[in-house]
Amino acid sequence: MPTIQKETSVGAGLVNDNLLSGSAFEYMRGNGVVSLAAVQSATGGFLTIQSGPDVILEESSPMILTTMPIVPDHFYYNWAAAAGDRLLVRYRNPTGGALTVRVIANIQYA
Repeated sequence: MPTIQKETSVGAGLVNDNLLSGSAFEYMRGNGVVSLAAVQSATGGFLTIQSGPDVILEESSPMILTTMPIVPDHFYYNWAAAAGDRLLVRYRNPTGGALTVRVIANIQYA
């Protein structure tokens, strides 16, 4: 099962437009199901999830955890994705300090 696992620090007042950018699995190679977990190091950040043209999660505050998400407990976001869809996880940090966001995406092709 292809997996993307990222840990990214997002500076105060900044936005990371795609935490999954540059991954070999950023674009779906075929139809499949995506399961995603995301956590942040402290309160204040906002996460948006898109798959191709579909919005999976409107801007929302992810769970706070100082480690990587726990499998399977924190995989709250699950959806069917089409071949060619770009997986996009946007993170916005409006706070006065850097926040660390950790994301794991598991992809299961049909």
